[in-house]
Amino acid sequence: MLDLKSLEKANRLLFSVPLRPVQGDRFQPTGFPSLGAASYQTKDGPKLLVESAQSMANRLEATCWDRTTNKPVAVLDGISHITINRKGAFMTDSMLESHRMNSPYILEGIPNQRIEQGPGESHRMNSPYILEGKEKKFMETLKGELGGLEEGPIDPKKLLDVLLKYDVGSLLHGVFFAKKELAGGRLRIARALSAFIEASGVKIAASGGVKNDHVNPQGDTKSGFGNVPFSRDEYVADKIECHINFDLAQIRGYGLEPKLQDLLILLALYRLRKLLNGDLRLRTACDLEPIDRDNIVALRPIGYKLPSLSDLEESLKTAIQNAKGRMVHSTVNFNDELKKGKEKEEGGSGDDSDNDDETEEG
Repeated sequence: MLDLKSLEKANRLLFSVPLRPVQGDRFQPTGFPSLGAASYQTKDGPKLLVESAQSMANRLEATCWDRTTNKPVAVLDGISHITINRKGAFMTDSMLESHRMNSPYILEGIPNQRIEQGPGESHRMNSPYILEGKEKKFMETLKGELGGLEEGPIDPKKLLDVLLKYDVGSLLHGVFFAKKELAGGRLRIARALSAFIEASGVKIAASGGVKNDHVNPQGDTKSGFGNVPFSRDEYVADKIECHINFDLAQIRGYGLEPKLQDLLILLALYRLRKLLNGDLRLRTACDLEPIDRDNIVALRPIGYKLPSLSDLEESLKTAIQNAKGRMVHSTVNFNDELKKGKEKEEGGSGDDSDNDDETEEG
């Protein structure tokens, strides 16, 4: 088990990891509707947002998911998460959903009665689904387990226990239950682990191209025919850095027992190491890598070195085993019609919760 004593007195674990393009100098940053690239001026000169905190949260979560099996990676077997099936087949998972447990596919889904429970979790014949003879949505399950939070101050321990049980990632990446049926929409956890990628000393690298139609170059371009020339803005930078902030004070503030605190810390460190060990291919034209991935040292606490992947894997297996019985893998079925949303009125506002994803250029 890794020794985490060096983090005991630190309120934050901060990294600024230098990155570089895998090939050449150009890269394509994230983009936003009606804005394009997010560039801005600072006292140190022009800077550019390469990848947002919202997108990085999704990428950190994705490091723990095996897309070939539609399950968490093998080393994380036993952590809590919620799988959503549709018509008998895998659809998505709380680890893949931008809003995690606040996903409508989870809240509106019907719990599968063959949920993999921890010791003592099964109600067997006392199940409300059997006694009442009708299907209830997963949101009703949450309401029952969060009972007593509808009025008055939020009981954080009750909320934390439920999040730990069903989706441990929510304690790292945050969650916001916007539904009024769940304590009037007051239940939220801020991100404890966040990251973003920023470039400094940036300049535009303008280029372009053409979509060729060798059959009918003069075709109707509005219908997708003909040759279509286009311009393209990429960027070069003096420096690209991945900034990481892990709020250790928030983790300790949960008031969980030490073995569960260790689990959350190890899970966060594992995600960071997996992200930085892997390919940071954010987009087709944005393929980055750490300049020195073997020596990733923290700014705070000074000198703390990010452990190796093998050491983290061994420690995580032990930590997950130590938390056995506190986490479950749940399954819900979402078989409702997938309706198309109505067009928003011009100038209308959307959901601006803390954990929203921007619509970013892929």
